[in-house]
Amino acid sequence: MGLRPGNASGVHALFERFAEKVTTWTGSPLAFGIAFGMVVVWAVTGPLFGYSETWQLVINTGTTIVTFLMVFLIQQSQNKDSHAVHLKLDELLCAIAEADNRLVDIEELDDKELDEMADRYRKLAERAREERRKTQHRGAGDDGDE
Repeated sequence: MGLRPGNASGVHALFERFAEKVTTWTGSPLAFGIAFGMVVVWAVTGPLFGYSETWQLVINTGTTIVTFLMVFLIQQSQNKDSHAVHLKLDELLCAIAEADNRLVDIEELDDKELDEMADRYRKLAERAREERRKTQHRGAGDDGDE
């Protein structure tokens, strides 16, 4: 299956477009300014409402609802971006002859399999560091012989 559900559903396509537009807009300076302004207005009206529980409930409820809904919108955008990045990386792996093609779709592996692959690359990195140290050590020894 992949990271994303099929695009056959019109509801899915509509949600995807909505999520993209909302996350783009909410990340804008204008959206931040509006949110900041709302918090300032709320804070300034505190004395007017005697810092009542209802006054506090307004900001608490509003931010909770917005946060709850934004989690789903942001996750949709993250899923789409992550899927696109994986496809681009897969293309690079396929295009480079020396690349390990086992890494294509590696995100589909379970945690145990990912840990095994990570161990393999840690060992390769250690061998490369050791080889670099040996090369540097030989190079430093060569300078003293002249």
